[in-house]
Amino acid sequence: MLKTNKERLPVISVQGQVQHPVARSAARITTDGQPFWLTGIGGITYNAKIGDCCMGWVADHLEPGVSTRNPDDSKNEAYATLSCIGNTATVLSGEARGAKGIITGKHGGCEHVMVYFDEETLDKLAIDDKIAVRACGQGMKLLDYPEVFLYSMSPELLDKMNIEENGDKLKVGVAKIFSAKIMGAGLGSGNSASGDYDITLNDPAMVEEYGMSDLRFGDIVAIMDADCRYGRTFRSGAVTIGVVVHADCLVSGHGPGVTTLMTCKTDIIEPVVDKKANLADMFL
Repeated sequence: MLKTNKERLPVISVQGQVQHPVARSAARITTDGQPFWLTGIGGITYNAKIGDCCMGWVADHLEPGVSTRNPDDSKNEAYATLSCIGNTATVLSGEARGAKGIITGKHGGCEHVMVYFDEETLDKLAIDDKIAVRACGQGMKLLDYPEVFLYSMSPELLDKMNIEENGDKLKVGVAKIFSAKIMGAGLGSGNSASGDYDITLNDPAMVEEYGMSDLRFGDIVAIMDADCRYGRTFRSGAVTIGVVVHADCLVSGHGPGVTTLMTCKTDIIEPVVDKKANLADMFL
């Protein structure tokens, strides 16, 4: 069993609310120069959830499940940073009061936190319903692997992931393995503890090379030569493990978003393909 400092991690309440969908009166422009007005971020998405394919939606940056945010920007910084993947979320108001779900992703820029709830709860939820998260995970360390940094990783998720110790290496089960050369929006961000960065899939050859046509919300993925210890950058030999948090996109430099979970600047992490490396298989 991996040794961690999880017994010393605080469990703290942070709070958001169901966020109304966002739209623009002006058109956005695709990579081929076509204007569009489509569903984007925010709201309650009834028919897209972890385990579903994130490709091919008639949408842009679609967020699965329930998109949440604290309306106070300063408080939202804590909400979006301290919430970790796999933390428990509880509805505090409205018809769905008392229902529980799990944190499945964090979307940079808009700083949304995405939550999975079952279908019965989705039907009862409304915009502005309050959501409390039992936040725990930031600051967790692997005591025998100090070169591996953990971000937005709840202890519950770490326990459920397919991770094996192999000498001085960590074998980590992932749904997809691909190169950091196809990463786009979010590069250069100085904050690895919140938000995400995007896989750019505008090149059909890359989609085929890395088998991305069936990429799913909630997939655990490995990005080779990606160093996300102190922000997000390209570094030969580095490895980052993340989770897919939103759908594909139509604008240049964007695509399915990945929230960082594990990262190191060397090859301590050895990703291995595991078709069940998805949050739905772990938590549902």
